[in-house]
Amino acid sequence: MARFRMSRRGRTVAYTMAGTVLAPLLAGLGAAPAQAASGSWCGGARGPYQKQAEKFLGRKADGKQSQGDCRAIRAFQVSHAIHPQYGYAGPVTWKMMKVVKPQRDARNNPNRAGRCPTNRGRIACVDLTRQISWIQDGRHLVKRPVPVRTGRNGNETRTGLHKIFWKHKNHVSSLYHVPMPYSQFFDGGEAFHAISGSVWSAPGSHGCVNMRTADAKAYWKLLSTGDDVFVYGRKPGT
Repeated sequence: MARFRMSRRGRTVAYTMAGTVLAPLLAGLGAAPAQAASGSWCGGARGPYQKQAEKFLGRKADGKQSQGDCRAIRAFQVSHAIHPQYGYAGPVTWKMMKVVKPQRDARNNPNRAGRCPTNRGRIACVDLTRQISWIQDGRHLVKRPVPVRTGRNGNETRTGLHKIFWKHKNHVSSLYHVPMPYSQFFDGGEAFHAISGSVWSAPGSHGCVNMRTADAKAYWKLLSTGDDVFVYGRKPGT
């Protein structure tokens, strides 16, 4: 039930409402209550992709939104920079889960299809279709697949076999004037490098293979000048 008081200008203003009514209303308006800032609040509304999201997250896929479901969905939204972050299983969240699923499934055997030539010694593989990269040395998986963000439509990351020819830890783009930490160039101006934003954000890079900072640091340590890089596939939407 809502309670009301009179403002100084004579307007009637609702100042409290039962949480079960207020939370979905605020979610719909794009405003979150103060608890959302602390990470303890969850909207509780059931989304159109509730059951699919529950299955993806390894929860009981009954299509009924619980606080546990809501918190798990919200954690996924936070980690993948999806807004708003109310634990609502909507089309944007489900679309991202469909992107992440093949990345997750590739964890133990990313080269199952044999697309990346791993008989050349140490090689960094970049699969544009799944938006992942990993490092192998022969059959040995040196670095498990990590999510990447490659070139956008019109600036697609070039496919083929390349070699790392220059490493610059604190590089700044002379063309776009943005930091490119842990840059390892393998084809002209295209390089592995860290970004400060989300690797899942659209539309993509200008050709570089964008990485999370921790992954770019790991690649910096594991790869050397002269190591092979193989890029294949096609990024969705290009």
